[in-house]
Amino acid sequence: MSTNKKNNITAATALGELDIHLLSEGNHHKPYHCLGAHLKTVQGVSGCLFSVWAPNASAVAVIGDFSGWQSERHAMTNINNSGYWSVFIADVVAGSLYKYQIRDRSGKVLADKADPFAVQSQYRPDTASIVCQEKDFPWQDQKWLSERALRNRRDAAISIYEVHLGSWRRDENNHYLNYRTIAEQLIPYVLDMGFTHIQLMPVSEFPFDGSWGYQPVGLFAPTSRFGNIEDFQYFVDLCHQANIGLLIDWVPGHFPSDEHGLAQFDGSHLYEHADPRQGYHPDWNTLIYNYGRTEVANFLRASALHWLDRFHVDGIRVDAVASMLYLDYSRAEGEWIPNKHGGRENLEAVAFLQRFNEELYAQYPGTFSVAEESTSWPGVSAPTSAGGLGFGYKWNMGWMNDSLEYMKRDPVHRKHHHNDLSFGLVYAFNENFVLPLSHDEVVHGKGSLIARMPGDAWQQFANLRAYYGFMWAHPGKKLMFMGCEFAQGKEWNHDKELDWHQLDIHWHSGVQKLVKDLNKLYQNTPALYQKDCQADGFSWLDHQNAEQSLYSFIRFGENDSEPVIVVCNFTEQCHHDFHLGVPVAGQYQELLNSDHSQYGGSGQGNTETLTSEATPWQGQSQRIAVTVPPLSTVIFALKRAEK
Repeated sequence: MSTNKKNNITAATALGELDIHLLSEGNHHKPYHCLGAHLKTVQGVSGCLFSVWAPNASAVAVIGDFSGWQSERHAMTNINNSGYWSVFIADVVAGSLYKYQIRDRSGKVLADKADPFAVQSQYRPDTASIVCQEKDFPWQDQKWLSERALRNRRDAAISIYEVHLGSWRRDENNHYLNYRTIAEQLIPYVLDMGFTHIQLMPVSEFPFDGSWGYQPVGLFAPTSRFGNIEDFQYFVDLCHQANIGLLIDWVPGHFPSDEHGLAQFDGSHLYEHADPRQGYHPDWNTLIYNYGRTEVANFLRASALHWLDRFHVDGIRVDAVASMLYLDYSRAEGEWIPNKHGGRENLEAVAFLQRFNEELYAQYPGTFSVAEESTSWPGVSAPTSAGGLGFGYKWNMGWMNDSLEYMKRDPVHRKHHHNDLSFGLVYAFNENFVLPLSHDEVVHGKGSLIARMPGDAWQQFANLRAYYGFMWAHPGKKLMFMGCEFAQGKEWNHDKELDWHQLDIHWHSGVQKLVKDLNKLYQNTPALYQKDCQADGFSWLDHQNAEQSLYSFIRFGENDSEPVIVVCNFTEQCHHDFHLGVPVAGQYQELLNSDHSQYGGSGQGNTETLTSEATPWQGQSQRIAVTVPPLSTVIFALKRAEK
């Protein structure tokens, strides 16, 4: 093709003035439609238009397998000196490999860069971007999309199964499974277990397996470890056809310094802060985005929302929010720069997160966002109009830390730490909380959850079952990391699949059966979920019985739903003829007992109907006499009328 014709085609297909204007002011909702690599046919010529932002570069070229990786053949044009570079290359086809060769202001050639907007990347350790054919996936999830707003509301039952796709299951050679194969195995399992949502640890392309995806370089590309774009879309579609919501982890807090990534992208600190007191993350040896730069903030927001657009994902869990909010996070005095008011709050990150949430809820109604925020920052899940960050939910890290600290203690000593379990209710309704037992609790030498329980094997499993019962009865949505549902004995190892063989042991299969029943009970009992985030949905019966390590409380739903009475016993002492206050006269039945023999318990409980007596007790007008088994959670409700 002649140079003149090539230039004419590039000019005809390059970024338009409106695109560049919106990109420059940070208001382009879908920059991935104009930046990156896009196959086109223009003036009868088939090829690919490449566009990239590199405002401080003196020259940019596309190199690829279609040019023998030579930079001289495909120099890019700086459109109107805007810092946005484009070139149309004829005869480039889907599957072609490419990178950008960039010269800094002085003319020095930098390490070849992967495309920040690539939608597919090579399988590690190779790092090239891949040209993909943009085609409409034959989605079959219209019914789900029309109904998901109801399933994601604060008054809905939300029980999340957190999954690391690389280690849930593997093949017989310990190799990764394809997204499609995982879908066909994982989704029936999640359905059977009764979880309502799956949350995937990061699936954005990342170079290092040991980061579990939390150091991504390709924020627009599903990792090639498990297949291609269509394979991932198939996974999402199958989730939705099974009425399962899908959340993904998103990591806007930092990025790795791999030379093919965003670090010093055009020879300048383009995406990251130049000053290491703002731009270097000491915890992870990574770089921190410059949230105050409009183009960077636009890039990041789009990187999250494109998963809702292109892949129909139902929600975004934002990783490490606390590290974004505080300028002095993990820094000693003198290692950080205060904000313009002299404070430690990162005002640019706050504005970035607020706008991210505003755009998510405005553009993708029915979806939601979740913050992993480990401090007491006010209003994480409050509306931005009220000064909040605008998230839909926040992980309740305080509940998780306090409750696990309590559970690891020998029951003899728990009476001295009784407040560890009850204190969470002091702030339980300050945010819209998710109760997380995540991957972070079974790594880095912490051991598995079952290994942290005290006592002999029977006591360990009884403790864990009682704890799970407490969690499901406690206000807040639920999240459990894979393997915890059957009490995997070993700490999680990302390099191998879960120890599924342990289900041959009755104690492990008993815990799995309990989690299944807890999910079923949770979804079928409005009092356990409708007011998860409302103070009037909870009332203590007794949170001061430290001597016996007993807790009892009531959960309430909307007016026409039956209240639920819960008692938790965290010692080995069994209590007979134990009185519980109940708010309504009638006959009560045991809905769930973590000590049931089918779960591996001692089988003590309440098989008979319990008739209340009109004796005021624990602030209620009635009371019932129950058996409280050792190390157990027992849940009661008014006996449902026979239909």
